[in-house]
Amino acid sequence: MVKKTGIILANLGSPKAPTTKEVRRFLRDFLGDPRVVNLPRPVWWIILNCFVLPFRPKKSAKAYQKVWHEKGSPLTYLTRQLSEKLAGTLAERGVISTYAMRYGEPSIATRLKEFKAEGVTDIVVLPLYPQYSSTTTASIYDDLIKELTQWRHIPSFEFISDYHQDNGYIAALAGSIKQAWEEQPKNELLVMSFHGLPEVLTKWGDPYFHQCHKTAELLAEHLGLKPSEWKIVFQSRFGKAEWLKPYCVDTLEQLPTEGIKAVDLVCPGFAVDCLETLEEIAMENKSIFIEAGGKEYRYIACLNDSDAHIKALTQLLEHTLNP
Repeated sequence: MVKKTGIILANLGSPKAPTTKEVRRFLRDFLGDPRVVNLPRPVWWIILNCFVLPFRPKKSAKAYQKVWHEKGSPLTYLTRQLSEKLAGTLAERGVISTYAMRYGEPSIATRLKEFKAEGVTDIVVLPLYPQYSSTTTASIYDDLIKELTQWRHIPSFEFISDYHQDNGYIAALAGSIKQAWEEQPKNELLVMSFHGLPEVLTKWGDPYFHQCHKTAELLAEHLGLKPSEWKIVFQSRFGKAEWLKPYCVDTLEQLPTEGIKAVDLVCPGFAVDCLETLEEIAMENKSIFIEAGGKEYRYIACLNDSDAHIKALTQLLEHTLNP
């Protein structure tokens, strides 16, 4: 049998539309995942259905409306564009490349079935989460295995669990920041913001916190920054539990009181821009910083479907490609 490789770029997913109804549907799927919320199921079922889903979707829908594009959700269309460009690059190698979402469409199961129909013998799944987390990466793995356990013939497959210190990825991030600084001189401080998680997950063995710090350190080193020129923070806190610190919002409120009134923000944990980067970081948190006395606030976009990102992913996948 001739070997045929298929690659799936997997991401989180988005609501179908920025409406309360569709956001509620999405959140029910997302927050109903045991990997995402680590509480006893009966307790969380009551909280989710009685306190979260009746109220949060309306607020979240308004946030999505601020960043929604004619192409759809930023995360969805940017992931699609990234996948299409990568597919074009890999086509001459005889490799099929596509994308899938953990929550929503196109689903991982759908893509796997398409690969099966096309005679793919070797599957590579790359979650677009540079840093591994049990709440994100592991959930994609669960979904992958859920589908494959129903197959009689299991294909060879590789699961890339993280690339937080990959040279190509770090170089691409550094290049995007340098480009922004060439267009406009860098500000006093580079703030690297990663998505937050409950602190307890680190105690349970989740490597996310440590991988975020490693990425930040390598990026700062690549940029030649002194310790005083950069800072790591964690965003998107949810609920009352202690989350990874320092909190992004608290830091932005504190910096002007320390005399730092001009900052650059970058999100090295997001492969493509989404609600958390475009609405929370670029809009909401900018307002918080300015209201606290800040003067200059610049958000540096994710790698998205840039040529540098395509190059980095191609290099990362190089060992899986057919000769």
